[in-house]
Amino acid sequence: MAEHKILLESDTNELEIVEFMLNECNERGEPVPSYFGVNVAKVREIIRKPQMWKVFNAHHAIAGMMKLRDKVITVVDLASILGKGNCLAPERVVVLEFNRMVVGVLVNDVSRIYRISWNQVEPPVRAIESAYVTGVVKMDNRIILVLDFEKIVGEICSEDILHHMSNEQLLEEHILDRSQRRILVADDSNFIRSSICSSLRAAGYQVDEAENGEEAWNMLNAKLAQSRAAGVPLKSEVDLLITDVEMPKMDGLHLTSLVKKDEQLKDLPVLIFSSLATDDNKRKWKDLGAVDIITKPDLPNLVKIADSVMH
Repeated sequence: MAEHKILLESDTNELEIVEFMLNECNERGEPVPSYFGVNVAKVREIIRKPQMWKVFNAHHAIAGMMKLRDKVITVVDLASILGKGNCLAPERVVVLEFNRMVVGVLVNDVSRIYRISWNQVEPPVRAIESAYVTGVVKMDNRIILVLDFEKIVGEICSEDILHHMSNEQLLEEHILDRSQRRILVADDSNFIRSSICSSLRAAGYQVDEAENGEEAWNMLNAKLAQSRAAGVPLKSEVDLLITDVEMPKMDGLHLTSLVKKDEQLKDLPVLIFSSLATDDNKRKWKDLGAVDIITKPDLPNLVKIADSVMH
């Protein structure tokens, strides 16, 4: 899986996804697979289901705990989260690492890795699993649903760091007048995007939202045209771009690269938010032109970070 590292340091607008299955039984007892995908950059390893220990008084979707070498990690029952009650017994665990945590996910089988363009990833349509789906990939003979594991794990955890902000922080953040500052936030996850935007608006910022990199790029060009027509600097329309990395149509790295290569936009600060923000990736993304990189545990300090970037 080493090749995925190339995709995380460049603006190829490509990704690699690991395809896995949950197998439900039909009325004849035959397995009927549903196909799902996750960015290979989040996959630490894939193992056979080991011995597990139950966790008392836990969320219904926590299957238990397992030992992985020197660590004990939580294992999520994905079929339970997606409301699939008649699945065959899972045989594999996909071990994921993101947002500085490691979690296991029970699946029936893992098939292969696909390298695709983000242009092939379509926003989800209305479906039973749509609340947990961030993208749809249409293959020749099946559809792969790309899952939002940040939302899945966030709902299982009792404390949501996205909303963890003290009254003292909110009072402190209102000292500054941010009413003339405008931020564009690009993230395909409604869960994450609404949380980010709510925090910024509560602090006094004006916030525009985009659901993917392509929409953000179009919005930036529209803002550029508006500023030109009015004869005012771009800063009157947008002061900061905050972008996710994994998004349908255009990812955040390609978006960042386009901004930094454009003579009219290159001075716009770009703040990357991503669950894939390892120390190594942070260095590579700053080379693309990002002014800073944050991950989920940093979000209680998002307003302070935004302030520092724009001042």
